[in-house]
Amino acid sequence: MITNYEGWELNLFDVSENYRSYQFELIGDFIKGTAAEIGPGNGINVNFYINKIESLNLYEPTKKLFHNLEEKFQKNQKINIFNRVFSEEKEKYDTIIYLDVLEHIKDDKKEFINAFNSLKKEGHLIINVPAFNILYSDFDKDVQHHKRYNKKDFKKLFNFVDYSYTNLKYYDSLGFVLSFMSKFLLKKNYKSNFKKKIFIWNKLIPLSRLLDKITFHLIGKSLMVIIRK
Repeated sequence: MITNYEGWELNLFDVSENYRSYQFELIGDFIKGTAAEIGPGNGINVNFYINKIESLNLYEPTKKLFHNLEEKFQKNQKINIFNRVFSEEKEKYDTIIYLDVLEHIKDDKKEFINAFNSLKKEGHLIINVPAFNILYSDFDKDVQHHKRYNKKDFKKLFNFVDYSYTNLKYYDSLGFVLSFMSKFLLKKNYKSNFKKKIFIWNKLIPLSRLLDKITFHLIGKSLMVIIRK
């Protein structure tokens, strides 16, 4: 995992409340008990699930982001924060969360297996990643994404673990269209008015929710993966 990640885009996506709300609507029922979030960045996701869990370990290898998390959550006795990468842990978890993190890790197979092995029986591993390599753009390269994913990528990973349940779902179909247009029309100028573009995209999330239902989640800018041990 990246240990010197600048994360210039985090603040822009962190305020995208419509997107975050939609994201947690898809995963909220699977979050419980003792939990770990890997690569939490600024910790914005914690606000969506902290009341669902008993305790939380945050693993953030980037020092700047780690110190921000320490300051933000220093008074919350539920939360422990570690400035290191996540590996197979002696402590086992009911829930392990990777939200837009796995794509930053070159050896994703090793990371996936380590995380799965750190689950308790019937625990859930929750992973959100950018979807479809056809959308891989200068933005992905700039923020150090190794790849974008499809369902087949995870079905291959599932072969290495003993699971009891999986759920894979593409979502944000309108975001797919906007990302496709951005890649082929804007090219090197994708940073131009980037904040405004994120604002507009977030405002359109309710429409994307509707389109996702109509299209039965066949496409999307993102892929949500849930796997139960």
